[in-house]
Amino acid sequence: MRAIFVMIKCEMGQAYRVAREMADSIPELSEMHSTSGQYDLLGKFYLEADQDIGLFVVERVQSVAGVKDTYTIQTFNAFSGGRA
Repeated sequence: MRAIFVMIKCEMGQAYRVAREMADSIPELSEMHSTSGQYDLLGKFYLEADQDIGLFVVERVQSVAGVKDTYTIQTFNAFSGGRA
């Protein structure tokens, strides 16, 4: 599995509805956060190693009603702190 992050810009007033619809219908979604700034939402998705990222974003994320624009970030390594 590999993680991708997708920043999502929504139509005005649609961010919470879009977030809820994605949480309910996209099993690859791990986390969805509302954000400030240029984009309204930040989603973390886990895809299979051989899954086409572009096709996933176009067919599963951009096709949700109310999504206006996306920006996808592919990740390579994950790091975490070892503090208790």
